[in-house]
Amino acid sequence: MPLSTSLADWQPLLPGVALWALALYLPLSLPLAALEERLAATGLAEGLQSLVLVLISLVVALIAGLLADLLLGWALGPGWGASLGLVAALWGLFLALARRA
Repeated sequence: MPLSTSLADWQPLLPGVALWALALYLPLSLPLAALEERLAATGLAEGLQSLVLVLISLVVALIAGLLADLLLGWALGPGWGASLGLVAALWGLFLALARRA
């Protein structure tokens, strides 16, 4: 059976992937300080450096979100992967708000 690449086949995974990407965005973007230093050395405008950093961290988070959702969906069932993504995203929001107080 050939692997389908149409968006309709991947559509049920998108909410879980988005939740995992949201949950993993900050933890995965924090180690990008080395990349930020390298970009500063290239002489790019500061706005372009920020754009490149944001795009790279988003792509990394989306890839990690896809992998997390696929692995958890495979191990626990499709609904559980997205549900745990929601829990992880809300837990990150809770921790961020708790640190403010």
